[in-house]
Amino acid sequence: MSGTVPEIVIITGMSGAGRSTAAKSLEDLEWFVVDNLPPGLLATMADLAGRVQGAVPRIAAVVDVRSRAFTTDLHSSIAELQARGVHPRVVFLEAGDDALVRRFESVRRPHPLQGEGRLVDGIAREREVLLEVRGEADLVIDTSDLNVHELRAKMVGFFGDVSGEPMLRATIVSFGYKYGIPVDADLVVDCRFLPNPHWVDELRPLTGRDAAVRDYVIAQRGAKEFLDAYTEVLRLLAEGYEREGKHYVTLAIGCTGGKHRSVTMAEEFANRLRGEGLDVRVAHRDLGRE
Repeated sequence: MSGTVPEIVIITGMSGAGRSTAAKSLEDLEWFVVDNLPPGLLATMADLAGRVQGAVPRIAAVVDVRSRAFTTDLHSSIAELQARGVHPRVVFLEAGDDALVRRFESVRRPHPLQGEGRLVDGIAREREVLLEVRGEADLVIDTSDLNVHELRAKMVGFFGDVSGEPMLRATIVSFGYKYGIPVDADLVVDCRFLPNPHWVDELRPLTGRDAAVRDYVIAQRGAKEFLDAYTEVLRLLAEGYEREGKHYVTLAIGCTGGKHRSVTMAEEFANRLRGEGLDVRVAHRDLGRE
């Protein structure tokens, strides 16, 4: 490539999961956004951007199953970009079937892969087509329970800082197993091996953010050893992710209800990883559901 190498983000994922909203969020952050770009034109677009001497430093391209030979073309295009010294980041927008059905029904539009079948048939076909792409994505965002404003806030959180090279950003999510494992988690940690503060009368109404619960959880046998050992694992993983050019990782930490143990552990891991120099965000998915 000639000229300045642009930063490229590829936005893809399930139809109805919020690709347009994600793209608009980047446009608001002064990215140059192209919607419904055939994957085969990614390298051409990057080449053209490189010729204008930095006038288009950041490009976001929305690519999806509306393009024929989507999976093959996308893999080939990413490989071609990497051969030219461009390392695109792939953002995959995900949502559960129930959420997607509600969204399509609300706008009264057919699914692009529905054909003569039902809406759920189109969703199932798209999941199958996108399975490999999802597995290789740099960032997976589950929008099932997000509104437009929350999705935009997430995109701003991930891409709002444009100073210097992107560093590894870790999102730590506490959750309750009885509500299901977060589908966008890269790593899942189970802390149900620790005694549950729910069965201590004075701790039951509190949460893992309260000092009394934190002290109780950390004082349990194996808690500190678990924190020390897994922090070391995360440090090694972070180093490997950065070497491989992965910029985002989501760690999900679960207990039964997502109120006590997982909340405390999420906060503890966040403090430790920040001490390692990582950009860390914490979200307590199920706090307040009980």
